Amino acid sequence: MSSNKARLRSGSLRSLPHYASSSAVVEEKFHGRISPWFISVPLAIPGLRTRRLRIWMLNPRRMHQYFGRKRGYLLMVLIFAAMAFTTFALAKRFGTEEKTWPAFTGDPPTLVYRREDLQRIWTWEIASGHYPSRRRLPEQLGLKSVLDNPSLPPRRASLPPRFRAPSGPSTVHTHGIGPRRVYLDIQSHPPDVAYPPRPVPGSIADLDIVMEHCDFSEKKYVRDCLEFLRLGGGLDNGKRLRRGKMDDMKYIYLEQLDAGNETIPPEVAGEAPAIVTSVATTDPDSGLTKKRGVDWEVPPIALPSPPDYRPYASLSNPCDPESPRIFHMFWTGPFTDKPYLALLSFLFTQNTGLHLHDYPADTAGCRPQFWLWINPGPAAAVPNPSALHDMFAQLKSNPWAAPFLHPRFKDVIMFKLWNTTEQLDGVPELAKEWRTRESLFNSGGHVISVPPKKEDATSSSGSGNETEKAKADEDDILNRTGSKSSTSYDRLSVILSDMARFILCHRFGGIYLDADTIMLRDWEEMLGWKGAFAYRWSRLEKYNTAVLHLNKESALGTFLFRTALKNDLGILLSPCRTVTLTPNLDFHPMTVSRYLKEAYLEGLLLRLPDALFDSAWLNTEYYQRDRPPQPYFTDFADFFDTPLGISAAPHALGFDGFFKGAYSYHFHNYWWKPFDPPRNWPDLGSRFIAGERAARASARAATQSAVSVEEKPETEEGEDLIEDDQRDLDWSTVLKRTMESYVRGERPNMYGEWLEW
Repeated sequence: MSSNKARLRSGSLRSLPHYASSSAVVEEKFHGRISPWFISVPLAIPGLRTRRLRIWMLNPRRMHQYFGRKRGYLLMVLIFAAMAFTTFALAKRFGTEEKTWPAFTGDPPTLVYRREDLQRIWTWEIASGHYPSRRRLPEQLGLKSVLDNPSLPPRRASLPPRFRAPSGPSTVHTHGIGPRRVYLDIQSHPPDVAYPPRPVPGSIADLDIVMEHCDFSEKKYVRDCLEFLRLGGGLDNGKRLRRGKMDDMKYIYLEQLDAGNETIPPEVAGEAPAIVTSVATTDPDSGLTKKRGVDWEVPPIALPSPPDYRPYASLSNPCDPESPRIFHMFWTGPFTDKPYLALLSFLFTQNTGLHLHDYPADTAGCRPQFWLWINPGPAAAVPNPSALHDMFAQLKSNPWAAPFLHPRFKDVIMFKLWNTTEQLDGVPELAKEWRTRESLFNSGGHVISVPPKKEDATSSSGSGNETEKAKADEDDILNRTGSKSSTSYDRLSVILSDMARFILCHRFGGIYLDADTIMLRDWEEMLGWKGAFAYRWSRLEKYNTAVLHLNKESALGTFLFRTALKNDLGILLSPCRTVTLTPNLDFHPMTVSRYLKEAYLEGLLLRLPDALFDSAWLNTEYYQRDRPPQPYFTDFADFFDTPLGISAAPHALGFDGFFKGAYSYHFHNYWWKPFDPPRNWPDLGSRFIAGERAARASARAATQSAVSVEEKPETEEGEDLIEDDQRDLDWSTVLKRTMESYVRGERPNMYGEWLEW
């Protein structure tokens, strides 16, 4: 006992284990007092031997007492790191010319244009009528003069200057000088109430109003957006329930030219707009974050004179060459049921005039066209001289494609041969430089390098090895022609399509649609809106370019192509998994989002809510499930394999109950899933029976080889038994069969028009 007391008095208990949870109490017992939080450290001052500079800092001993040794060290490291970052951020914000807070997003800057060039782009687009919006302009542009906007009507009332609020450092509004807008109350009238009326030719959707009712950022529900779209668009066709005054639901308008309200003043028509510069500063590009390692784009961006804005009412021909009614789609590989249904949906919804025996030359509307661009073979292959002839021969022999070669569709559906070389040469912004790029296949920084083609060596192996080699070569990423399953995804074609959509819209104008898109209503008022648009990437403030409207030869297009050329270093993953940098062109939607955000040009490519084109997306990502739209999909696969709990809806509601109000539906790939498994062939009637027979035989052979069961006796041609059909029809099946029945002549299209052969 005495020895224990001696050890206690001598303090030998300091060697006992140390517990962090009670470190403060234990240390207080041992030391008798708690150390202060801060201590002063004297530092010598050069030239003053007798004076010291005292620096106050955290006391490590106190940190150890309170938090424990390990936690104390970790906390001190975090505190010093935070202090270092704060010092760096303050120095960059207030000690540099850029005057910007540092951004640690992981993505390098992409901007290559000066502020003066960005002002030129905005000025050109506004003068061309490509900004029919009341949304504010970015203050970062530094515009000092109000720009005339020919696509925006004058304000109804304006306060005298002495009563207006003082303007900020830059102009954020435009001055409307355009025609008056008359908003339409579109609805069916008795007795024609079975189907909705066609949109009025030349009508335009006011997308500012659409944003007010549909913007996810403002907590708007997809369900409410679809109600707004179908009521304002007249899709209720006489089934409107009383909802009170409907003026707030009007979003479609016509432009009316009034006396004394010219679109463009005669003295400035056709002239290039003056460039508006900001107030002189030390650095005119202050606040812009330039791409590292490259110079500003020189010479300054060269733009032609902006085209005259011509309202629809002033056109001598309803088809404005500046705003063509063209839908583009890109396809690689064998023609399947996916582009088949996309084309059927075009015929079923758009104003093609096929209900008339002879399309009138003096019609008030512009007849839309669908251009399906076919890339023959693998995406990286070079078309041979007979590629065009071979393409049409393959389309003619394909049962899914052959019906659309019928002369009745020749004026509205056109098959185009895609040639990457010809297309890139057709873009002036790329023509002189794209050949210097080692690889064009880049999407989001992931690059696929295409090696030079090698001559095949003569193989001495047996036929079995040759067959296996051929199969392996076909499945190689460079040789794939379409996505046959989730494991053999044709990523190269997808990457090529990311670039193709911008090229096609820039060269020809119109709207690009991904091939996994189904049209659900007439797009007249969307085609009439002269601004560029894509839609939102679900919950993120990024773009999804599955739907893309870009004006022909626009300043915005020039910016995107030149920026992509200057941002041409991507990550190349070789077969050996080594990482290198390679020049390429990146038009992935996420990358395009960065291009536009860093240049303050997002306003020129309106990011519409995905409710308009992709109504199920938010639900599939666990958003808005408390009030989902109809139908309620929690996964994109529900379109093809509708869950049992909601499987009564497709057959009972039909096309009319599928996201009614939306302009299209995007089913997000699933190229390998048939729309109609029990009837996986084109069912278009006696005119196309030869293709149907071939497809039936192919489907029957595939089923018999995949499933070893006792064969049922074949029925007579055309006698399909209901017991052989799927009991609960999926949504994909219902949409396919509905549109096929229109071509067979068994029902009209969604607007009550019968196909006239």
